[in-house]
Amino acid sequence: MPLTQKAWFFRSLAPVTVGILILLVWQLFCASFEIPKYLFPSPTDIGASLGENLPDLLHALVSTMKVTVTAFVIAAVLGTLVAFVFVQNRAIEMSLLPYAIMLQVTPIVAVAPLIIILVKDTFWSLTICAAVIALFPVISNTTIGLRSIDPGLLAYFKMNKASRLQILLRLRVPSALPFFMAGMRISSGLALIGAVVAEFVAGTGGRSAGLAYEILQSSFQLDIPRMFAALFLITVVGVLMAMAMGGLSRFLLGWHDSAQEDFR
Repeated sequence: MPLTQKAWFFRSLAPVTVGILILLVWQLFCASFEIPKYLFPSPTDIGASLGENLPDLLHALVSTMKVTVTAFVIAAVLGTLVAFVFVQNRAIEMSLLPYAIMLQVTPIVAVAPLIIILVKDTFWSLTICAAVIALFPVISNTTIGLRSIDPGLLAYFKMNKASRLQILLRLRVPSALPFFMAGMRISSGLALIGAVVAEFVAGTGGRSAGLAYEILQSSFQLDIPRMFAALFLITVVGVLMAMAMGGLSRFLLGWHDSAQEDFR
């Protein structure tokens, strides 16, 4: 099989095939044991509920995606800027890094109520909660990448009296790009998780309700197929975001070894 066909198979057809097999086993399991759909719905039950409630679920999906994308952009920009500051001064990095770690290890469910109280606007309170979760991978990976440079090249730049800005833009940034993209892939998923968790904590309803509210309402009403349909949409969005970041990474890093795929 030619390399391009192998790449297409492993990247596209293989995951779809595995997914179809999982759905078939799931359907057969539910049908064989006659499991009630209010306990554990089958894929056909979930599909039927998705079709019936699609307008409401899509509206909720749009609300969740607004929070997710905004939080992801904020985390990417702010995390990159913080990493640029860290790499310029080791004292600043050592002083601020523990607080960046605190953002990562502090459970968002513990601080989300405080953020929601302090920030009156629901959208921005949810966005801040999601951005807090998504921020640390960008800071950590970008900082490591900016420091992972060839000492010989750094000495060459200094020998030619390159400024800090020139070293940053022409040496550190290209070297950090693979690490930065790895952090972005992690951050994109965490932004979605953060948005859903923040919606759970806020419990916002009405026209601005997201998928988390749909899940809560469905669980209260024992409409389990609808709950699984909302979970399915969250999963699809997460996979699509990961695929988008993977495609962007391959586009930007076509020259780097990390973008090369070996399907032998």
